[in-house]
Amino acid sequence: MKSYMENNKINFIELQALDLNEIKKFYGNTFGWTFTDYGDQYCDFHQAGISGGFAKVEKISTGGTLVVLYHDDLSQALENVQKNGGKIAKEVFSFPGGSRFEFIDPSGNKLAVWTDK
Repeated sequence: MKSYMENNKINFIELQALDLNEIKKFYGNTFGWTFTDYGDQYCDFHQAGISGGFAKVEKISTGGTLVVLYHDDLSQALENVQKNGGKIAKEVFSFPGGSRFEFIDPSGNKLAVWTDK
């Protein structure tokens, strides 16, 4: 297993963006990041020291950073979250490269778990 794809480890950071072109220009010009577009609503960023992406939103929400953990068995991860008091915020959905779900922890923090399986 690749070191960046270990179960239960933070694997990806997702940030919100009102305008993907503007945010790519800012981070590209300011920090030298590069990007991979996935339609007009999402892009990954590279050369940032951690894997991540920008999701296009209409309004930035408080705590707009989404911490994403990896797990090779999404069903098991979902069961573990629910069994231990987490609430599912967004059911499992597919995207280019895998699938994921989002949850709220007992303190109210929103995180996600994804898999490439």
